[in-house]
Amino acid sequence: MNEFLFFVQALCILGFAGFAFRLGNATLITWVTVQALIANLFVLKQITLFGFNVTASDAFAIGSLMGLNLLQEYFGSEEAKKATTTCFFFLLFFAVVSQLHLFYTPSAHDVSNEAFVLLLSPSPRLFLASMATFFVVQRFDIIFFAFLQKKLPMCGFAVRTCLSLIVSQALDTILFSMLGLYGIAISLIDVIVVSFAVKLLSIFFFTSGIRWAKG
Repeated sequence: MNEFLFFVQALCILGFAGFAFRLGNATLITWVTVQALIANLFVLKQITLFGFNVTASDAFAIGSLMGLNLLQEYFGSEEAKKATTTCFFFLLFFAVVSQLHLFYTPSAHDVSNEAFVLLLSPSPRLFLASMATFFVVQRFDIIFFAFLQKKLPMCGFAVRTCLSLIVSQALDTILFSMLGLYGIAISLIDVIVVSFAVKLLSIFFFTSGIRWAKG
């Protein structure tokens, strides 16, 4: 069931990315930011996918970077840089207001406070690691995608996106594992290998969808 939901989720991300692109750069910047927020929230849920324990957020992290690549390809690098700044600003805003929200004293009739505490009180180390990793990887992806545009001008957008996502997600996986999981995970190498393998599957699905849509 999880595998089926994974492909439905990926199709949903691809479909909405297409609509966001058609609506213009402002909507695409918003789309990148929303996916970043979702990825940083959904990372708290662990699922079993293809027999491996992974988070439920990888597809959104990849979708956000794919949105950055669309911005850079069709609207220029300045728009992509604007997206990373906007993304980090709203991630920081969400971090602040979510913690303020927890300070409210619930009424005697409230039934949701425990759920909010569980979701909005992750380890500070994990949260900071996630935000820092996301910002660094987004910036790196912009630089690397620009490099691919210059070096591989004859290759299609899907090919350049695939290459940039593979390298960016390798950096993302290693950086987050070292910052957030070092000293916690029993085998950091296993975590990195399994997480990256699932991300490669997502990348292949997304870029195949791009090539099919352009075709």
